[in-house]
Amino acid sequence: MGKGYGTENGGKRKKKDRDLDDLKKEVSLDDHMITLDELGKRYGVDLARGLTNARAVEILARDGPNALTPPPTTPEWVKFCRQLFGGFSILLWIGAILCFLAYSIQVATEDEAPNDNLYLGVVLAAVVIITGCFSYFQEAKSSRIMDSFKKMVPQQALVIREGEKMHINAELVVQGDLVEIKGGDRIPADLRVISSSGCKVDNSSLTGESEPQTRSPEFTHENPLETRNIGFFSTNCVEGTAHGIVIATGDRTVMGRIATLASEIVVRRTPINIEIEHFIHIITGVAVFLGVSFFILSLILGYTWLEAVIFLIGIIVANVPEGLLATVTVCLTLTAKRMAKKNCLVKNLEAVETLGSTSTICSDKTGTLTQNRMTVAHMWFDNQIHEADTTEDQTGLGFDKSSATWSALSRVAGLCNRADFKAGQEDFPIVMRETAGDASESALLKCIELCCGSVRDMRDRNHKVAEIPFNSTNKYQLSIHEGEDNPSGHILVMKGAPERILDRCSTIMIHWPGISS
Repeated sequence: MGKGYGTENGGKRKKKDRDLDDLKKEVSLDDHMITLDELGKRYGVDLARGLTNARAVEILARDGPNALTPPPTTPEWVKFCRQLFGGFSILLWIGAILCFLAYSIQVATEDEAPNDNLYLGVVLAAVVIITGCFSYFQEAKSSRIMDSFKKMVPQQALVIREGEKMHINAELVVQGDLVEIKGGDRIPADLRVISSSGCKVDNSSLTGESEPQTRSPEFTHENPLETRNIGFFSTNCVEGTAHGIVIATGDRTVMGRIATLASEIVVRRTPINIEIEHFIHIITGVAVFLGVSFFILSLILGYTWLEAVIFLIGIIVANVPEGLLATVTVCLTLTAKRMAKKNCLVKNLEAVETLGSTSTICSDKTGTLTQNRMTVAHMWFDNQIHEADTTEDQTGLGFDKSSATWSALSRVAGLCNRADFKAGQEDFPIVMRETAGDASESALLKCIELCCGSVRDMRDRNHKVAEIPFNSTNKYQLSIHEGEDNPSGHILVMKGAPERILDRCSTIMIHWPGISS
C-alpha cells in the first residue's frame, strides 16, 4: 500500500514537472500562418456568421469557461493560526506556559502562593492574542477589498453568432468565436485578426512595451508573439476596430501560461521572518543558558529543587521581550495604513518590511513597474517653456491662460485627440479618471480638461467631419472640424512629430505683450 501510494505521488510529481517544462517552452502555434479558409475549417466556424449557439455550448462544455484558474487559497482558520502561533508569537506562548507552570508549582508547594507568575502569564497570552487578531483582521480587510474587485461588473465581449451580434459575459467566449473589438475594449481571448481598421493594442501588461502596437490581418513574423495578426487575452485595444477568431481561451492563452508559471513559484521566507527566527534562536539560547546556570547555582546554595525550578522558569521568562511583538505589529500596520491612503493595499504585513529592505529593482521596460499613465509636464508656446499645472484645483504653478497662443494650442490638443473619458466617472478627480485611448492622448485630454474645462463641450461645438489617424509612417494625426462661430467654415488641427509638423507650417504663432505675430 505504502509503495503504491509513493509511486502514485511520484507519478503526479513527474507529470506536474513535465507540464511546467511544457509551459516554459516557446509558444508553439501556427494559427497566425495559415490562411483564413484553413482557420475557419480548423475551428469549424463561418467567418461571416460565426459559430452557432449549439456549437458554442458544446465547446464551452468541452473547454470550460474563459477564465484563468485561480491559485489555491489558504483557509481562514489557517491564516488565523499562523498569526497566533507563527514567528515571534511562539516564544511568547512558551513564556506564558512557563509562567502558568511556575504558578502551579507555587500553588502546590506553598500555602500562600504569590500571583505574579499568573498575572505575567495572562499578560503574555493577551499580548499574543490581541496582536494576532490585529494582524489577521488587517490582512483580512485587504483581502476582502481585493476580492471585491473581482466581483465588480463582469467584462463583456461582443461576439457574432449565427450572423447576429450579441454582448455576452467574457467567460462564455469559446474557441472559434467571431469577436469584434474597438478602442477601449479589453481583448477577451487570444485572437487571430481577420480584419481591422486602424487597430492598435496596448501590450504593456504582457511585454512592458508602452507604445501601442498595430494589429492587422497580415502575417508579419513567424514568432506568434511578434506577428501583427494575433491579439492577446487581457491586453487593451486603444484605438480602431478589429474582427478576430478566438484561437485560445482561459489557461491556454499566452497570459494564462504566464499566470500558471507564476502560481508555481515557491514563496520564500521574508527578510523579517528570517531575522525574527534568528533573534528567537539567540534569545532562547541566552535564556536557557542563564536559566540552567541559576538552576545549578540554586542547588549548590542549598535551595530545594522546586525552588530551583522556579528560578529556572523565572530567568527564562525574564529574557522574553514581551513588548517586541506588539511594537513590530503596530509599526507594520501604521505603514500599511499610510500606503492604503495612496491606494496601495498591503495583503501581507510582512511585505511592508520586505519592500523597505529592497535596495534595487531591476526592470526591462518602463510600463512594467509604472501604471503606463503619461502626464503632461511641460509645454512650449510664446517662445517659453511653461510648467503644466496638473493639480485638481489649478493652484499650482500657472501660466497666462488668457494668451491667444495657449487658446490655439489647447484647442488643437482637445480636438485632434481620439481619447475620451469612460462613462460614469463624473464624481472622480480628473487625474484619477479612466480613459479609452492612447496613453499620450489620454495625458493631453486630462491636461486640457483641468486647464480649460470640459473637452466634450469643446468637441460638441466643433463637430469632427474628417480625420487621418496617427500611424508610424506619417507620424502625424490630422482632423477637420466645423467652425465654432461659422458652421459653414472648417478648421484643420494637427499634431505629431515636430519635424513633420514644422515641414507643413509656413508661420508660427507667438504672442508677446503688445506684439502678436
